[in-house]
Amino acid sequence: MKFKIFSKAGFFTAIIILVVGVLLISPVAKGLLFGSTKDKINESTQSLQSGASAQTVNELSDGAEFPAAPSVVFKDGSGTTIDVSKQKGKVLFINFWATWCPPCIQEMPSINKLKEQFNQKDILFLMVDVDDNYKNSSKFMANNKYDLPVYTAVSAIPKEFLSGSIPTTVIIDKEGKVVGHHEGGADYMHPEIITFLKELIVK
Repeated sequence: MKFKIFSKAGFFTAIIILVVGVLLISPVAKGLLFGSTKDKINESTQSLQSGASAQTVNELSDGAEFPAAPSVVFKDGSGTTIDVSKQKGKVLFINFWATWCPPCIQEMPSINKLKEQFNQKDILFLMVDVDDNYKNSSKFMANNKYDLPVYTAVSAIPKEFLSGSIPTTVIIDKEGKVVGHHEGGADYMHPEIITFLKELIVK
């Protein structure tokens, strides 16, 4: 009598376990699964270079009342916490990213150069690692010589900020209102973006 070593159900279970295992081990596999392809990176960059930069950062500037930023708490490597809803008087640039995300890595140099254009008291930059791995993300910044402060989330990130797609950038004005929200990679050194932020500072 012949015995079947693997049933069809067992075979598919083994395949699923293998795929999950690869995703847990390989950051590259994560990037491919979540659609972080080179084509999408180029598409995001080309849309900015073709003049879509104003809409990229100021997508909410349609004359409607801007929504107040919800309360969410982030912390840095020393344990210092920042409640976004309590930062009135400051402009906030919040970027949600991960070290395994190609579009995040693609836009990082432009964010670093953007930060160099402003004084820390004018704009507070928060680079939030969605994997909550401060050690890994801060090492990434150091290895690439980026002067960008890394944070992780202490409280749940509201869907108004992050709906599941990274990179996502949120800009909050001095009144604590969300005035910019962009999903996908971008060139943050575009002149229109710099002008937009300067206008927020002097308001």
